[in-house]
Amino acid sequence: MEKKTREYATQMEAARKKIITKELRKVAEKEQMSVEELLPLVAEGKVVICANKNHTCIEPQGVGSMLRTKINVNLGVSRDCKDYNVEMEKVMQAVHMGAEAIMDLSSHGDTIPFRRKLIAECPAMIGTVPIYDSVIHYQRDLDALTAQDFIDVVRLHAQDGVDFVTLHCGITRKTIEQIRKNNRKMNIVSRGGSLVFAWMCMTGNENPFYEYFDEILEICREYDVTISLGDACRPGCLADASDVCQIEELVRLGELTKRAWEKDVQVMVEGPGHMPMDQIAANMKIQQTICCGAPFYVLGPLVTDIAPGYDHITAAIGGSIAAAAGAAFLCYVTPAEHLALPNLEDVKQGIIASKIAAHAADLAKGVRGARVIDDRMADARRALDWEAQWECAIDSETAKRIREERKPEYDDTCSMCGKFCAVRSMNKALAGEHIDIL
Repeated sequence: MEKKTREYATQMEAARKKIITKELRKVAEKEQMSVEELLPLVAEGKVVICANKNHTCIEPQGVGSMLRTKINVNLGVSRDCKDYNVEMEKVMQAVHMGAEAIMDLSSHGDTIPFRRKLIAECPAMIGTVPIYDSVIHYQRDLDALTAQDFIDVVRLHAQDGVDFVTLHCGITRKTIEQIRKNNRKMNIVSRGGSLVFAWMCMTGNENPFYEYFDEILEICREYDVTISLGDACRPGCLADASDVCQIEELVRLGELTKRAWEKDVQVMVEGPGHMPMDQIAANMKIQQTICCGAPFYVLGPLVTDIAPGYDHITAAIGGSIAAAAGAAFLCYVTPAEHLALPNLEDVKQGIIASKIAAHAADLAKGVRGARVIDDRMADARRALDWEAQWECAIDSETAKRIREERKPEYDDTCSMCGKFCAVRSMNKALAGEHIDIL
């Protein structure tokens, strides 16, 4: 039965104790599952419910390959784009459009008020990358920061109510030599990974997120923060896909996953990156094996390197393949990827592309309830019921606008086919009516 007092530290511990939390119950309802089905998946780490105990307005979501594929939206200010009000507007738009998670990647200014406002007002899962905030928080150059400084920022984010943190725990000093020897075309393109790499090079010390992983686990356990194990060596171009640097880091992430589970800390594992289409499914299976089924969180993958301005499309192609093969969480990519901080329209286009990819994958996987909306759309199209079609559309606003701008002569047709409309002709033929064309 549901407990009124918290007798557990994390959602994983609760599930292992067979305690049905209110968050688990809500997730089960959304996923059309019984709590008895969901409980062991959370206990085993195959589903995570990212819900920091201090994020009181959260609308809980489950992340796992057998659930609906979830979407994350990256936002935040930079030195060149400093308007927190614009970022908050993007947040509200993202939530309205159905994004299940927001990552605050702010890298300039006073980040604390914006992060706390997000946690106080936003019902989506909130994620951060604490290493970004470390330089900003302490106002010191990277090489002046200590391992303890990084850990203290992880604690600050956990206390603030962040639901998941990306930590690049899987690269070590051994990675420095690998990068130097393997002549990667794009080296490291992960921003957090590059900062950890640079810090190790400048200080001569081991990666603090790896060396002090047990201390970080204690923090995450105390606040029920999910660790998203960052892939510092994710491929940044097709040439680097599935190379030794990427795979060796993944092996280390698998080891860290098991260590986290021993402490009842929930884990997601991050994945590529840029990758040819024919390698994506195999990469998903390798991750599932090495990381024992922990939910996989992918950026794209982008299936070609030559589409700046259209990378929301290259990422949607790869994301659909990845999710159909087992990825659970897609990080959206916007048309501004590789070019600029996304504006409101970029955010919208990125979310729509990711939602299409996620839904297509859910249909392929046979996720419960996924096809209901498609069947409703088919019924609406057969009946030439335009209002019902808008209700089913991922982006009803754009669909309505296109029809309004190119209105047909007759309401039961569109301006493409007119009275040659196949649906109209079939409806009339089956009803025994005269079919007028001219």
